[in-house]
Amino acid sequence: MKTVDARGLSCPQPVLMTKNALASKENSYEVLVDNSTAKENVTRFATNSGYKVAVAEKDGDYVLTLSK
Repeated sequence: MKTVDARGLSCPQPVLMTKNALASKENSYEVLVDNSTAKENVTRFATNSGYKVAVAEKDGDYVLTLSK
């Protein structure tokens, strides 16, 4: 599982980092963000790219697990 740490970044940076990671064509990814706007935007992008997204909150951060 590839991890994308986009904490501390504002959009569109987390989405662009996720897009670059998805180019590696792995089956699952973990994306770490620390604000709800990034969570919503990455979730929308991943869903539109054909991934299922599970969101968990951990220590004030959001952990998005993307899987095919």
